[in-house]
Amino acid sequence: MNLFERIKNGWDAFSNRDPTRRQYGPVYSYRPDRIRFTRGNERTIITSIYNRLALDVSAQKIVHCRTEKDRYIETINSGLNECLTTEANIDQTSRAFIQDVAMSLFDEGTVAIVPIDTTSDPTLSASYDILSMRTAKIVDWSPTSVKCQIYNEAKMLKEDVWLLKKNVAIIENPMYAIMNEPSSTMQRLIKKLNLLDDVDEQSSSGKLDLLIQLPYSVKTEQKRKMADDRRVEIERQLVDSKYGIGYIDGTEKITQLNRPVENNLMSQIEFLTSTLYTQLGLTETIMNGTADEATMLNYFERTIDPILSAIIDEMRRKFLTKTARTQGQSIKYFRDPFKLVPLSKISEIADKFTRNEIMTANDILQIIGMPRSNDPKADQLYNANINQNQNGGKENEQ
Repeated sequence: MNLFERIKNGWDAFSNRDPTRRQYGPVYSYRPDRIRFTRGNERTIITSIYNRLALDVSAQKIVHCRTEKDRYIETINSGLNECLTTEANIDQTSRAFIQDVAMSLFDEGTVAIVPIDTTSDPTLSASYDILSMRTAKIVDWSPTSVKCQIYNEAKMLKEDVWLLKKNVAIIENPMYAIMNEPSSTMQRLIKKLNLLDDVDEQSSSGKLDLLIQLPYSVKTEQKRKMADDRRVEIERQLVDSKYGIGYIDGTEKITQLNRPVENNLMSQIEFLTSTLYTQLGLTETIMNGTADEATMLNYFERTIDPILSAIIDEMRRKFLTKTARTQGQSIKYFRDPFKLVPLSKISEIADKFTRNEIMTANDILQIIGMPRSNDPKADQLYNANINQNQNGGKENEQ
């Protein structure tokens, strides 16, 4: 490209041709579509649990695919697959969208996935492709429809819209009894943590909590007025003093009340936290990232898989017609088993998988992050330890 073409076709982010310079509608200093937690969950350690679970749920690969006898055959190139693998909407990638679904599911107990842009009207035809989707909060319920609070990206506002249940994926938290019931373990833990915060706030509020014993009785109105004046005078001394020093009369006596009060809140919180971890299949090692392979496998089996299955099953039921499911279309998720394998074992696994013709050499190279080989044999399933004849068959060893 010569200099003239560069000047003619070049683009500068700060030039006047930038289409985003002229904006209409509301403008925010923060992201308006971001999830906001309810019931004070953002102020407790519960948020870290939600975030850990949601990150692990969104880390799994979800695809719109074709199957045969429930076995994966190929990925279908569709708008739905684009939403699940690349971009769910203009604001969220596919992974951010699934994380949003999981976080909303844990916080509210039930969440809706709403198709925003489709190739045809879902109320008139069941054959349509989904071009974008968003997470929605269910506000009201009716026999055949739900009122969903959805973020409208055009207006940058959340709106309430009535939608048919058959067109919306309504997902209920499979751990609702543990996390969302009013008397569940998690809700009890949240209440105890809020109580602990209130106690800490009171103890650090800066109050002295003093009782002043005066050398006279305060039973009459005049004596009470004298006592109030004396209290105000002591407060003035402490406020006006640089180091907070005051004085009292030799006949007066001060008793301080802000002694630490023993309570069993902390022991109750520790017990509820341990119980919650057990019920959710979590451990301290999972939260701090030091869990071994067996612990992580148990965690994925007991905790992550039920959550993912609830999301996938509902999307498969609502977003794929019965005819499409009969033809083998499905929505599946895949977990990379090699993420839990240490590097010291990769070479042994690579040898066994290639020798037994389970994976090709390029598959192994992709797992360890190396560029693929251009050798045609690198894309073939064969055992390099056995001689191959010219026709590609295995020669019998003498």
